[in-house]
Amino acid sequence: MSRREHIVLIDRLRALPAETEWLEFKRNYYQPQLLGEYLSALANAACLANQPRGYLVFGIDDATHAVVGTHFDPYAEKGKGNQDLLPWLTVGLRPNTGFDVQVVEHPDGRVVLFGVGPAQGEPVAFYGAAHIRVGASKTELRNHPEKARALWTRGRDWSAEICEVASLADLDPDAVATARKQFVVKHPGQGSEVAGWDDSTFLNKARVLRQGTVTNAALLLLGRAESATLLTPAVAKISWILKDADNRELDYEHIGPPFLLAGDRLLKHIRNLVVRALPSGTLFPLEITQYDPWVIREALHNAIAHQDYRRSGRIIVIEFPDRLLVTNVGDFLPGDVETVIQQDAPQALYRNPFLADAMVELNLIDTQGGGIKRMFETQRRRSFPLPDYDLNDPGQVAVSLSGRILDERYTRLLMERTDLDLRQVMLLDRVQKGQRIDRDEHRRLKSAGLVEGRYPNLIVAGAVAKAAGEAGRHIRERGFDKQYYHDLILALVREHQPVDRRDVDQLLVPKLPDRLTQEQKRRKVHNLLQELRRAGEIDNRGSRSKPQWVTVERNPDEDLP
Repeated sequence: MSRREHIVLIDRLRALPAETEWLEFKRNYYQPQLLGEYLSALANAACLANQPRGYLVFGIDDATHAVVGTHFDPYAEKGKGNQDLLPWLTVGLRPNTGFDVQVVEHPDGRVVLFGVGPAQGEPVAFYGAAHIRVGASKTELRNHPEKARALWTRGRDWSAEICEVASLADLDPDAVATARKQFVVKHPGQGSEVAGWDDSTFLNKARVLRQGTVTNAALLLLGRAESATLLTPAVAKISWILKDADNRELDYEHIGPPFLLAGDRLLKHIRNLVVRALPSGTLFPLEITQYDPWVIREALHNAIAHQDYRRSGRIIVIEFPDRLLVTNVGDFLPGDVETVIQQDAPQALYRNPFLADAMVELNLIDTQGGGIKRMFETQRRRSFPLPDYDLNDPGQVAVSLSGRILDERYTRLLMERTDLDLRQVMLLDRVQKGQRIDRDEHRRLKSAGLVEGRYPNLIVAGAVAKAAGEAGRHIRERGFDKQYYHDLILALVREHQPVDRRDVDQLLVPKLPDRLTQEQKRRKVHNLLQELRRAGEIDNRGSRSKPQWVTVERNPDEDLP
């Protein structure tokens, strides 16, 4: 664009009655981090508003839209770490939909114009965090899951795209045969009809091909192993890694297409041992495998369906001695797991809709969208910890499946109580794992008599723990009353005075509640000592850093009425 065309564009933007979610005016430059966040927000807002660009304009008053000029020089300014500003911005925007910057000598003053392309198929983030404009305010996209979902639906479906260099000869015959069997399982009334279809007809009916042409989804699910190269730069690979308790790698294998058969190949690697010595009785089996095969398959198939293949990452399954960790590249589109379970409805959004539809037709995922909730229900019926979803790493979903019973023998009993819903069980599962719950959740559990302890250091309530055979552990976690600890300290000091802090710690720390951290235990001991000092029972004859505790000699007259 020429200088005149840029001036016309700036005046057109100034003529708008107010700033929009895809347009921001600033009088002058401020901070490089905020500049990048605005570019992320404007790119995402432009997508939702169906605008060809988002704009950030410096040198214009945001209230009057008058040109006031700016001294901001984007070519001279620095980003973080003394990097040149523009390359630093380019690296931080992911995916980078393209932005340009123009320094325009407007008749009324100097203006710096940033234009950024709209998001396409996924939110634009800046160094891992996506932003959005809501009205005139910039905020993190994670605070607005409905807008995040909308951004994912606006782009192209990579899985539905035609692979121009592929043909039916690139599909694995065994995988296609298995696909026929699974299609009949899904559609039992069409068994005889399916038998008469040739491969092209069948795969069209199964929504794997598009009008007889091979899609990316077809190569993922049914392609020969060597066909993975046809998807480049996308990566079609599942990596199984075996690690020991010290996180050292012991073995690995990379599993490529056909992903339809990946579940069977993965299960052959996983050492699904039998857990013995479980509590006897009617509620618990004497022997049970570490993992339920269906749960493993569901976690893997969810990763396949939601993997962002455009980012050239792998699906990774790490097998530790006591847990499985399944990770895939891409944000968790529903926002959070609890929302999925509470809604208990078909999932409204998939990153790869065409792939997901094909997986439904081939009986890999549930068309009703209740797979995640069913995973939780299956784990609780097996008396194992519920799945843990780690969504803290931007652009990645990590699901952890425990392969051992932690301290949750009580869980199976709770499952038998019809007055407890899955939401309550999920909260108790988090309490048992030492994970924090919010205050409202704490109040609900406490009012139901399910937890005790001072927030946030909660434990399962005594009645529940006793019913589940964990009474001893419950006492260790709850601890004793304050007088018990005071008596211990006084006995120690009287018999061995002077005593230092190490002596007191050796006596008390093993007897403090297991739920406390080491720092919390240290503070607890300090508080107990100070309480006795203020009560005139003991005194410190040493220094603050090197205390020497002794008993205080009382005047016999003090005890007289």
